[in-house]
Amino acid sequence: MENENTAKIISGKEVSAKIRGDLSRRCDAFREKTGRVPGLAVIRVGEDPASQVYVRNKLRACEEVGFYSEAHVLPENSTMEELLAEIEKLNRDPAIDGLLVQLPIPRHLDEKAAIAAVADEKDVDAFHKLDAGHLTLGDGNILPCTPSGIMEMLRYYGIPVAGRECVVVGRSNIVGRPMAALLLAADGTVTIAHSRTPDLPEVTRRADILVSAVGKAGLITADMVKPGAVVIDVGMNRNADGKLCGDADFEGVSKVASYITPVPGGVGPMTVTMLLANTMAAAEKKM
Repeated sequence: MENENTAKIISGKEVSAKIRGDLSRRCDAFREKTGRVPGLAVIRVGEDPASQVYVRNKLRACEEVGFYSEAHVLPENSTMEELLAEIEKLNRDPAIDGLLVQLPIPRHLDEKAAIAAVADEKDVDAFHKLDAGHLTLGDGNILPCTPSGIMEMLRYYGIPVAGRECVVVGRSNIVGRPMAALLLAADGTVTIAHSRTPDLPEVTRRADILVSAVGKAGLITADMVKPGAVVIDVGMNRNADGKLCGDADFEGVSKVASYITPVPGGVGPMTVTMLLANTMAAAEKKM
């Protein structure tokens, strides 16, 4: 991949707009066949400000493509029994095709138990153990939203994965591990790096495709990037001035990379869009 001094921008907004247009048309076709539209329900526990914003964005996205959506807000002091009862009620609701519990939930609640309680066929976050198993086997129908969104961006911009050295920095179950699995499924040669990786720059400099999903501003600097590499920045941080930024030093890295995702406007828009795509797939599976 040749570098022309300034990296090309991978616009999540542009890719997202195309996918949402396709979803809107699929929604119309689904309505004609079934007499209803796909439905998404989100459970939020407590009044975490960031969670409120995330849920609002998801409901707005549903409206944009023609889906039905519901937000169920439980008090901060809700018991585990009350949360599980709400999940079970929505598991049984035929109008709801996709169901998610907005994370984080209050610390006195069991996050793993809440995720496990969501019916597998409605788990559009793809956090369930069964979905993780399907992902590992390479036969998943519902894929984790952020990693699958990244794969869509690579496809849209014609960036090949097969035969490339791919380095994923971060090993969370939400991004790092599933990202590595999808890159491997696309025939990339994959390395997962993390906080205990010795000489991280030596590892990242091998990458043709570098994905950083750590959540640490300025972690990836220009000297850590192979000239001409593709840099996918999943980080969502605030710098010293309070400005939103990713894991990569955008100004420096963009002078070395061939492609780079900005923050904001890169990976972020794709996460909600792939949630919609998963909800559509879950609804179509019931047809």
